[in-house]
This record gives sequence, structure tokens and C-alpha cells, in this order.
Amino acid sequence: MSDVPAPAPSELDSALARASEELGFPSYYQSCVRPLLRNPEGRWPRCCGGGCEPCAQTLIQVALRTLELLGTPRQAPLPD
Repeated sequence: MSDVPAPAPSELDSALARASEELGFPSYYQSCVRPLLRNPEGRWPRCCGGGCEPCAQTLIQVALRTLELLGTPRQAPLPD
């Protein structure tokens, strides 16, 4: 668990919306990114190579960008 204080909901929503727009990520998938943002230093899923939509790698990219926009970039290493 991270010691970084949780951002205000409007801050998080705004950052997630901006990250989604920048990366061409559909807004209807944003709820799939939120669990990663709740535990930014925890274990994140890996791409399974099964053609899932959205792909775990895409979720990670959006989450990483959202955290950057919030000024709280991920510190833990990403899964291989």
C-alpha cells in the first residue's frame, strides 16, 4: 500500500479522463482502470495474449499516465 494521500475524486476523474483522451482509451472502460489507481503500488495484471478488450497492458498505460498527471507516479516495478 502506498503512503501517498488519495487525490480528491474530482482530481482523479479529471486525470483519468485526460489520460484516456491522450491515449485514445474509450471512456466506458475507465472503470476498469480504477482498481489499479486504488492500489498503485500493488500487483497489477499482465497481458495474457488472449486478445482481451481492453487489454491489461492498455489498462496499465492509462493508469500510469493518470498517476503521472496526479503527480504520484508508480514507484513499484511493473510486472514482467
